[in-house]
Amino acid sequence: MDERGKVVASGAEEHTPFASPQLGWAEQDPRDWWRACTLAVRRALNDLVAGGDSIGCVGFSGQMHGAVLLDANDEVVRPAIIWCDQRTEAQVEELSALFGRDQLIHLTCNLPLTNFTLTKLLWVRENEPQNWQRVAHVMLPKDYVRFRLTGERAIDMADASGTLLLDVARRAWSSEILSGTGIERQLLPALWESPQVCGRISARGAEATGLKPGTPVVAGAGDQAAGAVGMGIVRPGAVSATIGTSGVVFAATDAPVLDPLGRLHTFCHAIPGRWHVMGVTQAAGLSLRWFRDRFGSGPDDGRDPYERLSEEAATAPAGADGVLWAPYLMGERTPYCDPNARAALVGLSASHTRAHVVRAILEGVAFSLRDTFTILREMSVPVESIRLGGGGARSTLWRQIQADVYGHAVEIVEAEEGAAYGAAILAGVGAENWKSVDEACDVVVRTAREVRPNPKNAALLDRVYQAYRRIYPALRQISNEVSVEAEARPTSVSAL
Repeated sequence: MDERGKVVASGAEEHTPFASPQLGWAEQDPRDWWRACTLAVRRALNDLVAGGDSIGCVGFSGQMHGAVLLDANDEVVRPAIIWCDQRTEAQVEELSALFGRDQLIHLTCNLPLTNFTLTKLLWVRENEPQNWQRVAHVMLPKDYVRFRLTGERAIDMADASGTLLLDVARRAWSSEILSGTGIERQLLPALWESPQVCGRISARGAEATGLKPGTPVVAGAGDQAAGAVGMGIVRPGAVSATIGTSGVVFAATDAPVLDPLGRLHTFCHAIPGRWHVMGVTQAAGLSLRWFRDRFGSGPDDGRDPYERLSEEAATAPAGADGVLWAPYLMGERTPYCDPNARAALVGLSASHTRAHVVRAILEGVAFSLRDTFTILREMSVPVESIRLGGGGARSTLWRQIQADVYGHAVEIVEAEEGAAYGAAILAGVGAENWKSVDEACDVVVRTAREVRPNPKNAALLDRVYQAYRRIYPALRQISNEVSVEAEARPTSVSAL
């Protein structure tokens, strides 16, 4: 990004998809993230005429909640247990019994979930004691990459909020949680605000990436907080709905706002002195990818497969003629906090087609995100504008479906880089190109278009949403029984 907020170069590199050695598990090798990062950075620099010497500051973003465990020699102890892993239900129950739900909300502003980093640490300690004995440092995914680039062990407030180890209201590690769980403070990295410079490119980092040694590096933020910055979601009233692998509704707040039922997360924002609440759908874009991988995307005509699926779905009417999709492929967080929830297609008949199913998937994901808007209304969190991000913002049909399901106009911003764009904004603030994140977003984040709800379809989908809301309670007992049966069967190593 240049000083005016224009993207002047970019690079990308695939990393290995997550492995699932057992049902509900999800792991990745942190070293593969670093490999992909070095290649992507070099590609971006190759597009930049001025080269690495012209970079004023480097920002970071990455998937949240993952547990990267390093030994005393800074070697990876085991594959990282990542955000969507569901193996830690027993540890969630242990934490609830140890502290009590109300006390956990008081200490961390959140209830324990299988996604949070602390539950993963406890699982390793209880199930892999030999590995735990080797652990000398704990990091989150992007912070491991920054460590390889700078040699500094650091984490930002926003990403630390998703560990269940942070006193979110006070923006400090919780001494009560650490003491109660026996997690030693020295395992954790130093805390920084997202736009603060927390290190500089080391000689090794420079050799691996082509960046100039000594280039400042900011703390950055987890993908949701950085993505919100990239879309200008920095003040109360501004809300984003992002559909990536997961789906997130994110609302900025001036103070910690708590859901007493723990259905939403309350985290520090990437902006000093500001917070946010967010609801999460575990399998948003993943629902569409699952369908593509299992059932194909139609004849290969050289176009993006998701574009072909979207065109196919557009041939089915709003409401998909009664077909409903509950997107619980990886359990669910908001509003149910249920790792055993399972996905379901409901209402199929012999007359339905692939198009109906694909449209139902797009609508079902939007319904799941609407659950968060419903809770925001209960909590009196203002929703004045909604901006869309992620892959769901690129599909013309999915944009319209979201506007119709939310019953609210939605906006698309010019920059489509999402969290990477937000990370670059944070770097620009760290380089003192702008005085604050608010000022930076006012200058560089621009709305490209607005999509208004179709009144007829919005009224129809509002009625369909009420039916959708009854799916989970009806299926909960069945899902739990199926989950128990599946756990009793032998498992095999697989990758998605």
